[in-house]
Amino acid sequence: MSSGNPGREEKTTMNAILIQVHPADNVAIVANDGGLPAGTEVADDIRLPEHIPQGHKVCLADVDKGADIIRYGEVIGTAAADIVRGGLVDETLLVLPRPPALNELPLGGRDIPVYSPLGDFTFEGFRNKDGSVGTKNILAVTTSVQCVAGVAEYVVRLIKDTILERYPNVDDVVAITHAYGCGVAIQAPDAVIPIRTLQNLVKNPNFGGEVLVLGLGCEKLEAQQLLPEHYSSTESMIRLQDVYQGGFQEMVKRLTAMAEEKLDRLNSRKRETCPVSDLVVGVQCGGSDSFSGVTANPAVGYAADMIVRAGGTVMFSEVTEVRDAVHLLTPRAADEKVGRALIREMEWYDRYLESGETDRSANPTPGNKLGGLSNVVEKALGSIIKSGSSPIADVLGHGERLRKKGLVFAATPASDFICGTQQLASGMTLQVFTTGRGTPYNLSMAPVIKVSSRTSLQDQWFDLIDLDAGRIANGQTAIHDVGEELFRMILDVASGRKQTAADRLGLVNDLVVFNPAPVT
Repeated sequence: MSSGNPGREEKTTMNAILIQVHPADNVAIVANDGGLPAGTEVADDIRLPEHIPQGHKVCLADVDKGADIIRYGEVIGTAAADIVRGGLVDETLLVLPRPPALNELPLGGRDIPVYSPLGDFTFEGFRNKDGSVGTKNILAVTTSVQCVAGVAEYVVRLIKDTILERYPNVDDVVAITHAYGCGVAIQAPDAVIPIRTLQNLVKNPNFGGEVLVLGLGCEKLEAQQLLPEHYSSTESMIRLQDVYQGGFQEMVKRLTAMAEEKLDRLNSRKRETCPVSDLVVGVQCGGSDSFSGVTANPAVGYAADMIVRAGGTVMFSEVTEVRDAVHLLTPRAADEKVGRALIREMEWYDRYLESGETDRSANPTPGNKLGGLSNVVEKALGSIIKSGSSPIADVLGHGERLRKKGLVFAATPASDFICGTQQLASGMTLQVFTTGRGTPYNLSMAPVIKVSSRTSLQDQWFDLIDLDAGRIANGQTAIHDVGEELFRMILDVASGRKQTAADRLGLVNDLVVFNPAPVT
């Protein structure tokens, strides 16, 4: 702020709100809407020499070049140059530290709090023959190859427009389309990931055991490979090249006839009272900012602990947003075997990035940086808070199905769409998604509760956000209050009593299958 007098330093007086997460931190983030102008006195001996945008870091002490920058009580980098007290700390002033050495980590059984079980909380879900419980009642039309995606989507639109109203207990009909199936190295070792992801997607509890598999007939991933065990191929599978007469309309006629038989069975299902132990919730963040780790993600972590205490399952993921904070997670592994499995998934992804001649510095995104996140270390430390503090009961490889209840790490990339797809394959029936920058992301197969990290985002996107955690930043409410509010919202959405904002608007993102194997 210029005074017009170069010999005079002007002071700006305003209510500065800084958030310092840990007493050892030598940076804090600016919580004020619009940030703070140069000259603002933020403490008795700290005056800002420059404008600091909202969410960006203020240095709380003079820091010499090469010294540690600390946030969350952890080193997020070293200073690339001398930084003065009150100065802005961004990615240009941070040298990325080495990631935790995986062969030196503690392997489970430490730092795990003991919680008493939570009371008799329930939700209204759709119980399946295999014992799983869905939060929606959906007919799925899955495809074995991109070539038939247009036909699947055509038939789904037709069913919705002309047939679905006759089945009031069926929530939706969805097409599971993807870019896999042909022109791929089907026998390559890593091909197991996209194949089991597609095989497990059709087993999601929200489908109630009623799935149509649509193939072409000449693809490498044959349609029958996606047909779950005990499914009848005559009732549940069709290959378009086998329909020799009648052209396109005959294909449509056969598919809709098969769909109606399944809709009849789905329509006979009713919601029934189920314990929270039957609930499977996935947590994810996207469009994150520096508030995510102090408002939205801690509230999600609190709700996650409540679900686990009630016997339910919470799935967290995003390997690249775990890798730099994995030293805080391996002590929480239920035992050494789980700890080693967590390290296994970190090692696999390290090799995967190396094979692509890239590394973890490719994360975060430009939008994350605009929101105050300087590097992947800072992002990871804020991301893992979504997992709460419960012991990690199991670790799943990419696209694997759930084996245990409790808190589970399911390995996925950090990409929103791939993470959501793989969590669905693992059995997730409802997702909680935190965002600081904003995103219209949504899934057709499961409801997505969107939690904002900033109140200004809630105000901007009032019809896209389900819960505002930004109230925590300005002291209006506490983490545990928002966490309990989220827990009850999860039960309401899982029961069909409340619809998410994105579902009301009819927004849906495509599923994206992770394929690290070669394409031929």
